[in-house]
Amino acid sequence: MFNKISIFTIALLAMLSSCESPDLSNVDDSDTEANLRVSIYQMGSTPFTTLTRATDNCTRINYAVYTEDGTRVKQNNQEITDNGFGSTAFQLEPDIYRLVVVAHSSNGNPTMTDPKKIQFTNAQGFTDTFMHTQTIEVTEEQQEIPITLERIVSLCRLCFTGDLPPEVATLQFQYTGGSGAFDATTGLGCVKSTQRMVFTVAPGQREFDLYTFLHSSEGTLHLQATALDAGGNVLGEHTFEVPMRRNEITWLSGPFFGGNGTGGAGVVITINTDWAGETHLTF
Repeated sequence: MFNKISIFTIALLAMLSSCESPDLSNVDDSDTEANLRVSIYQMGSTPFTTLTRATDNCTRINYAVYTEDGTRVKQNNQEITDNGFGSTAFQLEPDIYRLVVVAHSSNGNPTMTDPKKIQFTNAQGFTDTFMHTQTIEVTEEQQEIPITLERIVSLCRLCFTGDLPPEVATLQFQYTGGSGAFDATTGLGCVKSTQRMVFTVAPGQREFDLYTFLHSSEGTLHLQATALDAGGNVLGEHTFEVPMRRNEITWLSGPFFGGNGTGGAGVVITINTDWAGETHLTF
């Protein structure tokens, strides 16, 4: 006899491939035989009922179930445009499993073959990411488990003082020191990555967000920012050493054209309700 996990999730708050061939299909969570229901109670400190689904902070949700030895047995991927976005169900035999739920807005789904190495790619992009994991025991009896998704990324936000010249068509950022993959058992980065993000510059755009998974509670990003014209010619370049803290925003501000681009001092930490804290740097 099979058991069924029904997982309900939500859209995010404003600002707030494998060897074993697992079942990746959608399953109707309305089945009355479901005996284990997992509901997302809140996202960080924000209750489900206060969130809107029309947010860029969560356009994809990935659910995966693993055996105790880390073998993936089920996975379901959803996009915000899918019918039933925010709920899914799995049928499982009685046993002990690890559940992992990841919410993000990347351009694709991370590789989730191994719960200790959930990997995003440069092509998919790196975004605000929330995660929940726990061990669950599936039995014949019905049960319901409320869960909370927590932010597991750090954010470097570049804020240029003054408009970029109209000749600048794209900004390319390459950075090391963080990770493009994380270990779901810890929420920490687990590989040494060279992350890349390329932005098409809109008129008047000054802010650019770079996300990473730190390997510990603190770290340093080695960042190179390059401005290019429509033909791919380099118009300007800066390098920065950016101190980062887990679940915090580091604001990096200054003129792109002008200044020495060394990421000078003036560090101020403030607290807000969406992130654990913010660090402001000027260059």
